[in-house]
Amino acid sequence: MRTTGRRIRHMATAAVAAILTVSLASCGQATQDNRTVISVWSWEPSMGKVIQQFEKANPDIRVEWTDISGYDNLNTAIQDGYGTPDVAQIEYYALQQYAVSGQLLDLTYRTSADYANFFTLGTWSSVQLAGRVYGLPMDSGPMGFFYNEDVFRQAGVDATQIKTWDDYYEAAKKLKAIDAYIAADAGDGSFYDAMVWLAGGQPFHTSIDGKTVTIDLEHDQGTQRFTEFWQKMIDEGLIDTTSATWSERWKRRVGTGTIASVFSGAWMPSLLLSNVPGAAGLWRVTTMPTYDGQPTNAESGGSALAVLQLTRKPDAAYRFVDFVTHDAQGIATRVAGGAFPADYTTLNSQSFLDKTTVTNDSGIEIPYFGGQKFNRVLSEAAEDVSVGYQYLPFEVYARNDFKSTVGKAYRWASSFQAYARRQAAIELGQTDDDGNPLQPLDDPGRKVSLADGLANWEKDLKEYGFNQGFTIQ
Repeated sequence: MRTTGRRIRHMATAAVAAILTVSLASCGQATQDNRTVISVWSWEPSMGKVIQQFEKANPDIRVEWTDISGYDNLNTAIQDGYGTPDVAQIEYYALQQYAVSGQLLDLTYRTSADYANFFTLGTWSSVQLAGRVYGLPMDSGPMGFFYNEDVFRQAGVDATQIKTWDDYYEAAKKLKAIDAYIAADAGDGSFYDAMVWLAGGQPFHTSIDGKTVTIDLEHDQGTQRFTEFWQKMIDEGLIDTTSATWSERWKRRVGTGTIASVFSGAWMPSLLLSNVPGAAGLWRVTTMPTYDGQPTNAESGGSALAVLQLTRKPDAAYRFVDFVTHDAQGIATRVAGGAFPADYTTLNSQSFLDKTTVTNDSGIEIPYFGGQKFNRVLSEAAEDVSVGYQYLPFEVYARNDFKSTVGKAYRWASSFQAYARRQAAIELGQTDDDGNPLQPLDDPGRKVSLADGLANWEKDLKEYGFNQGFTIQ
């Protein structure tokens, strides 16, 4: 009987084990994921929600998202030959660099003729090289003139009447009289590029085959036009050259009204709210002043989604790119999260044009622009963007080099202004906090102008381009 009992217990145990094995196997089969997996690198804040919507609409694809910005990691992955994403968010200024070097999939044959009319002129031209399409526009950055209406009113300036650069110059002097700067610029290559574009400049050209690059900062009319104007503004102390945009110093000064306005892309509203929340209700936006007052505009910032050439899943990758940038649901989700649209349909929609609030991180609607229908101004700005401006096929390097070349002019200006202020204080007999006579600061030496910096920048760019295998003209 004992032997029989042991046999029964053994059989029972085996039966249970068999049932568990079948159950686990069934469970494994139930959870087995046979979807095509694509990897996406993007810093878009609403990307997580967009991915959920995409996967629901495309149940055969699963998206692995890495929240990442900058290009060092992407460059490393490309150089190593592994770990590259299938899809990457790339800013317009950098897109050509990756297209020229053969890193991006040509999407021309995947897009139809209506895409050219779907996206705004500025963004659509920014994703093309030699007539080929290498990405789809995610958002746009038509420039706007954002200003603190309260400070401008105190200075007796109506920003909506500033149409020319001469008007802007006169307004800057009035603002300075109440100890406010009309702008801050500590040497930002992206800002300089945008303003040269606004001035009608085209200092960079790349041949159709991508092998020949022309660089002419010295003789390009738009470049020289803006450089001369901005040099005058700096020389007269009308620009804060000590506050780099997005630095803590810049945020404090914008918050107190010491920096009273900003030339920036249309993505600025949500960033103003998140970085300078205390100024809510004080700010407005109007159109950009131009050299001669004629309506025109430029793009500042903005990015596209591109498919990497190394992908083994081009069809799935493109379906995702198209959903994010071309599908109404994908676009609406990103715009609700603060992105400025790149498509005409959204730009012209009544709900977008009538919006008077900016959504904060807690989902609360804030009337940051005092009830102004700010998107109406920015939508019109998008229609005025000129086409024809080209970025360098090594623009990422160029913008970093801008800091060490043209940036010297800004640093010299800051040092000279501090030196001049100290000298004036000494002549007035002012003392330090302990009552001691003020000591002079070091003389900054020979003036370094923006023109000096541009000459060095051009020299560096030509040398770098040559070393990268381009024919430089």
